[in-house]
Amino acid sequence: MKHLIRGSVLFALLLSLVTGCTQKQQTAKTDLWAFYKNTLTKCKYVDLTHAFTPTIPVWKAFGNAKFLPARSSITIPGYVKKGEIFTYKKQEFRASAYILPTDQYGTQLDPPAHWDSLGATISDLPPTYAVRPLVVIDIHKKVEKDPGYACSVEDIKAWEAKHGRIPEGSVVMVRSDWSKKWPDKKKCDEFPFPGVSLEALKFLHLQRNILFHGHEPLDTDTTATLVGEYWLMHHYYTQAEGVANLDKVPEAGALIAIGFAKPKGGTGGYARYIAICPPDWKYGKTILEEPGAPLPKQPYPLKRDKNGVLRPTP
Repeated sequence: MKHLIRGSVLFALLLSLVTGCTQKQQTAKTDLWAFYKNTLTKCKYVDLTHAFTPTIPVWKAFGNAKFLPARSSITIPGYVKKGEIFTYKKQEFRASAYILPTDQYGTQLDPPAHWDSLGATISDLPPTYAVRPLVVIDIHKKVEKDPGYACSVEDIKAWEAKHGRIPEGSVVMVRSDWSKKWPDKKKCDEFPFPGVSLEALKFLHLQRNILFHGHEPLDTDTTATLVGEYWLMHHYYTQAEGVANLDKVPEAGALIAIGFAKPKGGTGGYARYIAICPPDWKYGKTILEEPGAPLPKQPYPLKRDKNGVLRPTP
């Protein structure tokens, strides 16, 4: 009888624990949904990403991508012939094919494997990269006077004097306004370009424990051996390159959503960065303003331009 009573008590305790956990899980779910409804739908969203095309700036040793219409690899009787292009008129859809000479293209996320044979690849990055605090350190006024200016530890400390300590695990973007040259290849090839000093990178990672930093140019610095990128990759940190619209986000108080393609073993990531800014921020759109479903129609039918890019064309 004692064993039965003890068993009943244990069962009751277990049931209460399970019920409590379920209630807590439900509360957590409800709280996140409430946060989305009450906060995230009212925030301002700003895209920090360049759309890539076959004509964007890229390191000359890589070369540019090619955009092509997708063709059928087989014949399906009565539907499509081998080698035939899929069309809206015949198959009622279109598809594209891309020849990408490198994964270091456009707005990107560099994993350590880009430089280190023991480094994590893009497919190794954890899902915890998804959302982080966003810090923007503005050096664009200094770059106006010195096009080769590199973000320094002093710039970081000046930001902290104004906004407080950089949050651990945050993403630190360096605004230089270099991205305003995009996609003009001639202007983007101008040397020198703004960068981030090795001392600043070490300070951010070793003293502030950030997730990663990002910059607008396609390289970290102008040194002959790219000392900053070398140090980052060989110490197993990531970095963002080719970032846009940093002049449209606040220096502090925003979040960043991080997305990237996930080729297995990839040494680079075609990335999408979205800043999530406070509701009273002057730039961006809210989810209420642009819900995303349904999406607006194109003003004209989509046709490929001379570079293979589908664009609305009269």
